[in-house]
Amino acid sequence: MKFSYERRRHRPREVVVPMINVVFLLLIFFMLTAVVATPPPIDLRLPSAIGPGAKAAQTALYLGPDGELAFGDARGPDALAAAAAMGRALDLRVDARLPASDLAGVLAALGEAGVTDVRLVTFAR
Repeated sequence: MKFSYERRRHRPREVVVPMINVVFLLLIFFMLTAVVATPPPIDLRLPSAIGPGAKAAQTALYLGPDGELAFGDARGPDALAAAAAMGRALDLRVDARLPASDLAGVLAALGEAGVTDVRLVTFAR
């Protein structure tokens, strides 16, 4: 008696579980390392400072290279008045290309408006 054994060739199953794990790990990595922040209203190039960088305040007065002021949605003299109305302490983000005499004028105007504590925000390299 002769038995004929026909072996069927089974195609090996592809294991995709490790690939799915890698994709999920990459997804989690990119979600955790992404920076979600609103862009500043004026394109600034901040001066650099030695030491650790300061955190940006949610309400900061921006001073552009041409002397343009911005505070939230307010621009120009309205921005100065809105920033002064926020309280006595204020973060000031100034472009590195702004002349110091213009900065001094803005600081004097802030002092006249009642702002007593101005923190100049710089970029740490």
